[in-house]
Amino acid sequence: MPRCFHPNEAELLHGVELVSTDLFDTLLLRTLRSERARIVAGERSFARKLAEQGLTVSEIWLVEARLEAQRLAYRALNMAAQDGEVALTDVIRRQIAMLGLPADLCGTRLAIEIAVEKEALRPNRPLAALLRHCRSEGRRVIAISDIGLPTSALETLVLHVHGEPLLDRIYSSAELGLTKRRGGLFHAVLAAEGMRATNALHIGDDLLADHRVPAALGLRTLHVPRPQARRRLSRLHGGVSELGRLVRKRRALTGGSLAAVEKPYAFGREVLGPIVAEFCLAIWLYVDEAAKRNDVALLFCARGGLGIRLAFEQVVTSLKLPFSVKRDNLMISRLVAARAAVMTRSAAALDELGREFRDDSFADVARALSGESHELPPAWNEPFAPARFFALLDSPAGDAVAAAIDRQNGLFRRHLVAASGGASRIILCDTGLYGSTQRLLAAGFPEFSCETVQFARCNYKGFSEDHFPRVVGLAVERNRYSAFAVRSTVLRYWQLIESLFEPAIPSVRVFEQDLSGDVACNAGEIAFGKVDLLAGNALLAGALAYIEGVGDGRVIMQDAARAWLRLRQAVTRPAEADLAALAIGERSVDFGRAGAVGDGGKLPDGPLSRLTSIRTQLWREGAIVRAFPHLRWPLLTAIEAFHALRGFSIGLHR
Repeated sequence: MPRCFHPNEAELLHGVELVSTDLFDTLLLRTLRSERARIVAGERSFARKLAEQGLTVSEIWLVEARLEAQRLAYRALNMAAQDGEVALTDVIRRQIAMLGLPADLCGTRLAIEIAVEKEALRPNRPLAALLRHCRSEGRRVIAISDIGLPTSALETLVLHVHGEPLLDRIYSSAELGLTKRRGGLFHAVLAAEGMRATNALHIGDDLLADHRVPAALGLRTLHVPRPQARRRLSRLHGGVSELGRLVRKRRALTGGSLAAVEKPYAFGREVLGPIVAEFCLAIWLYVDEAAKRNDVALLFCARGGLGIRLAFEQVVTSLKLPFSVKRDNLMISRLVAARAAVMTRSAAALDELGREFRDDSFADVARALSGESHELPPAWNEPFAPARFFALLDSPAGDAVAAAIDRQNGLFRRHLVAASGGASRIILCDTGLYGSTQRLLAAGFPEFSCETVQFARCNYKGFSEDHFPRVVGLAVERNRYSAFAVRSTVLRYWQLIESLFEPAIPSVRVFEQDLSGDVACNAGEIAFGKVDLLAGNALLAGALAYIEGVGDGRVIMQDAARAWLRLRQAVTRPAEADLAALAIGERSVDFGRAGAVGDGGKLPDGPLSRLTSIRTQLWREGAIVRAFPHLRWPLLTAIEAFHALRGFSIGLHR
């Protein structure tokens, strides 16, 4: 045995009965080939295998599907309040399902993964020699790996790299559903081996998973990190591979730009349809992983979630995606969620109320929250000041208001429990942006495990982001528009996304118990299929027409890549046809108040007045085209240049 692996072998192994080793970057040393490069190589090989069977799928979209399935699986896993690991077999299963390929190809793709791994591994001979020596002295030698591969694949790789049996057993986090980094895998292994922690030695390269965690559990550890230079070179290789992937994807889209369309229905079908379908695929990928380890309920938030659900159900049907998670529509609004936060006296409620009622009185806030009118002292007619609200609510004069808020909150709690069916993990689905509903519900109902998936996540309010770890923006997560990030285009005209999904029904404000004892609300019956979501919504009708005719996720991803580019053009440099297609009219103010805001009205006379009024418009670029038809291109170019320079400046200072 080479003595170079550890200078004091006797001390290292004294009293040790069980020796465990990490696999990758410890016993199996990786070459400089990055994970991204290995994925691309695997999908290229898979594309050739498919072609041999008469199935033509470009490696570009195989890679896109794999990366998206993997990314969202880890997002869903990280959101879980328990240990676990993403299994590669599940990632491949979802990749194949979304591409409409036969399910029996999962084994073929896994075999390719193993073949690619074999080419990217080399043996750690000194460590192997140490392990053989330990076995010869009667010590049990095992491997413990945080990896998505099954044990059978790991056994194949160790045998291939080292050429002979080296380990008594291998434990994979993917199969046990536990990880080293949270400690659960070490507990399970020690129990399975019938060994005390003090008699075990663990060897590995990861400072947290292979040293700090097992050491805290009482195991002896030997930390053997890989050289920093190799890590940096591998990351550099990954960056080059990613750049190559993006270039190939861009080339695949060359010559396929979408033409301008004037009618909302056509724009919905050609542009918004692929984007919505891609969003719904992301919901499926996320929730399917979440449902692996939890009793999950997927609840679509009124109003925007109702349109999302209609599109989601159509995507599941059109692509024949397996999905059995319980789901329902939820009677909720920011006002409803704010009541819960008010009842716990949360500062989150004051943030929202202060923003929504900055020009109103305490009485206006009381009326909105309680759903009733109350006789209140003169102090309640003063301008609303968030810092004073809870004191007024807790005063004798506020008792009736607080009681009414509590009654409304109690009715909503009943509805939430019924809709979720007592699930241990509630996934809310909404449009976005800030995730106020998530923040307020978490403050008002800490006993529920809630998270939110939404189209976009953005802190446009400038409030706390403490709740952001529980909010996922499936299409975009940025705090401002960037000229260099095409998906952030929706942040320039967010009301378009809201109007796309929201039906023409009132926002949920008040609850009551109906004659059958169930909870009802002012918005009416919102159960799936009960609301005409397409009434007056040609954009959504067009998007659904696209989804109904789509064949598989490969087409969706390809069409969506082009659609995002077309949407950016329509929003940031709109032509006359785009103005007609994307005009959304007026939208309700919401949050328990009357009133509406919107674009498309008559602009004031005079160039200066028109220029000033543009700042108040929901879609500023559209307003510029209407107000200054002859100067629109210089003005739009100046706006885009400003955003580009700001994004570049922010990048330099990060």
